[in-house]
Amino acid sequence: MAVRTRPADARPARRTRPADPRPSGRVLGPPGEPRRIGYLYVLPAFLVYAVFALYPLLRAVHLSLFEWDGLTVGTWAGLSNYQEVLSDERLRASFGHALVLMAFFALIPLVVGLVLASVLHRASVRGLGFFRTVVFLPQVVAMVVIAVAWRRIYAPDGTINSVLTAVGLESWTRGWLGEYAFALPAVGLIGTWFESGLVTVLLLAGMGRIPRELYEAARLDGAGAVREFFAVTLPSVRGEIAVALTLTVIAALKTFDLIYMTTSGGPGHQTTVPSYEVYRQAFEIGQVGLACTIGVCLTVVIFAISFVITRVGDRVAD
Repeated sequence: MAVRTRPADARPARRTRPADPRPSGRVLGPPGEPRRIGYLYVLPAFLVYAVFALYPLLRAVHLSLFEWDGLTVGTWAGLSNYQEVLSDERLRASFGHALVLMAFFALIPLVVGLVLASVLHRASVRGLGFFRTVVFLPQVVAMVVIAVAWRRIYAPDGTINSVLTAVGLESWTRGWLGEYAFALPAVGLIGTWFESGLVTVLLLAGMGRIPRELYEAARLDGAGAVREFFAVTLPSVRGEIAVALTLTVIAALKTFDLIYMTTSGGPGHQTTVPSYEVYRQAFEIGQVGLACTIGVCLTVVIFAISFVITRVGDRVAD
């Protein structure tokens, strides 16, 4: 029987690839290519953001260049409103008061939250979920309700003075919200109580993601609780710290309802803040242009501080 043999120089036939159904010239790329398709996905959210955020901001910038009472025709003022914000003692003081409130709303809650979260994380307390709910509870209560409750606590016949009288410290009693030296710290302590729970919950969430192996390695090296905190816990929650500082700083700078319900900027103008001055200038005095100027300046300050916190947090993380 004859056997067919293939010549030595013969090559196997090449398999032809199936025709590419895609149009010629199209290059594969990441999802969303071409880029204009990706913009279409973003467009609806951007339109909502533009209508409810960008347009009001640009409109406020435009109105800040006019002297306008909100009813009659406004007159061009140029940068005179901005000059008044810088030269008016009361308006400058309101920004200073907001910076003081930052310490009560952001820095003190951060320290309290770090200590409290570290203790709870290290001790593995039972019922931690319930505790998180309790400390976070002020965040779901309207600030107006909180302000009314604390106004009663600070009242001359309120809880604090009653306790001081009961323990023989009647000489320490005072009208906490009515004295020049104590009004702003008293309002600030409300912010400390309000924000500490939020910071604690954020830090607890970050600490829960830290690998146990890092703590075990630190203990093998002879690290105690304090060194363990600074070597392992604190570097691992830098992202949560940046988020907590950003949220609490913004809350301190834009607080209005707390001031309005507790002191209305008094006594004198010891507790005025920029957001309250926006309300006072626009609705009590009728200087809408100046109110818009204060709002624009406040927006710039918030953006600058938030940008610094974010940049510093990113560099520390790197």
